[in-house]
Amino acid sequence: MSLTVTVWNENVHEQEEPAVAERYPDGIHGAIADFLAEAGHDAQTATLQEPAHGLDAETVAETDVLVWWSHAANHEVDDEVADRVVDAVLDGMGFIPLHSGKNSKPFKRLMGTSCDIKYRHGGETERLWVVDPGHPIADGLDDHFEIPETEMYGEPYMVPEPDRLVFTSWFEGGEVFRSGCCYHRGRGDIFAFRPGHEEYPIFYQDEVQTVIENAVEWAAPNEGASATHGQSEPLEDYE
Repeated sequence: MSLTVTVWNENVHEQEEPAVAERYPDGIHGAIADFLAEAGHDAQTATLQEPAHGLDAETVAETDVLVWWSHAANHEVDDEVADRVVDAVLDGMGFIPLHSGKNSKPFKRLMGTSCDIKYRHGGETERLWVVDPGHPIADGLDDHFEIPETEMYGEPYMVPEPDRLVFTSWFEGGEVFRSGCCYHRGRGDIFAFRPGHEEYPIFYQDEVQTVIENAVEWAAPNEGASATHGQSEPLEDYE
């Protein structure tokens, strides 16, 4: 199934940190869009620096799934754009926040919580366990995989209880984290995936690409039934 996927990235670290620019010469958004295009999707990119952050009304309306990477500039996203994304998710667009996209305005508004965590830099190993092996996002994976170097995220993770939890992470320092959380809001599906710190080449790892490819397919809009809101006339005559 070919989908229209917009990969959004704040594109800040790539401009300010030479090591990140060297690691991701086309930006994190470019690296993700490349493997999604290879998987057969119409993958386009958008960044914070573009007018309307690249997420104008027409672009969002044409997007089946929005993949979102952010970290240092979550506060710089215009409220109007954040609301546009939230409304699109409620209307059926898939949404996949990666790594610190958990702090993005759209995700926090959809969750209704702080989304706070504990964290630690240092390049320790992360082992992701598949805790829901029957979920389609886990297709093609073994029962676990490891990311050799990453930033640690630890519990408690201040989000609502996930509808389905696909992955739980363990870190070298001993912490654990709910690293693959599924939610349904309105007509839209959301998959929050923890990995993706910019200091490491995580988005080139086969298992990480497989998860994101599967998540895009899973989060694709379904036609469903029509919905009516607001003032409504009765279907039957009554006194």
